[in-house]
Amino acid sequence: MSEKFADKALDETDLSLLRLVQADGALSATALAEALSLSVTPCWRRLKRLQQEGYVRDYQANLDRRRLGLDVLAFVQVRFGVHGGELPNAFEAAMCQHPQVLSCHKITGDADYLLQVVARTLDDYSVFVETVLRQTPGVVS
Repeated sequence: MSEKFADKALDETDLSLLRLVQADGALSATALAEALSLSVTPCWRRLKRLQQEGYVRDYQANLDRRRLGLDVLAFVQVRFGVHGGELPNAFEAAMCQHPQVLSCHKITGDADYLLQVVARTLDDYSVFVETVLRQTPGVVS
């Protein structure tokens, strides 16, 4: 996180707290307080304030895809024939419903979207491409 883009309402302790939480969202208030040389209660209050003000939106766990049997990780560029209307929005909504799609980003350049997709095997990935991506209205490549 760059201080260049930091909100003026945040002090150095807030920024340090955000860095720590971003690096490890499972840190306890006690561990955060120790790392920041604060007592637990003021540290917890700062964290709650940062959450309430929207600086911390949510927490996530990063899973080991290979331990879960997902050996294929693919970055897929998707291009639409027509860029207007509801097709792109419907595409985004549909991709969010597929558990194989980890992320869906609207991009510029030669492609319209960049997907991050996981699959157990290359064959499973091929099935996803054939049965989902190539069957989605508006997708040309």
